[in-house]
Amino acid sequence: MLWSYKFSKIDSEKDKRVIIVNTINYGNWRQWQWIIRKYGRRQVKQFLINTPMSEFFQRPLNLMFLLLGIKKFKYASRNDYIQVKKGYKKIEEVSIGFLEKTNRRGAWF
Repeated sequence: MLWSYKFSKIDSEKDKRVIIVNTINYGNWRQWQWIIRKYGRRQVKQFLINTPMSEFFQRPLNLMFLLLGIKKFKYASRNDYIQVKKGYKKIEEVSIGFLEKTNRRGAWF
């Protein structure tokens, strides 16, 4: 999951974002359980809510949302996230998404 990083130099706190994103996108059930044990269910849930949805693959993210009981997320895209962080937009102006949202393939679930 972290093939582009030198594993011996990975710091679990400093590189938390990369570890969580890559584990959700490429990991298996045991690896998902590890990130929840390592960082805590509440912290992983908050991370997912506050991270742009475009950082993740749709199917594993949908499953994580179900497992953690997440109903909505703040940022539909990385662009929204960056504009809020830089102060160009207010959080109320970004597109807040819900899991019932559909895409061109139909409902997410």
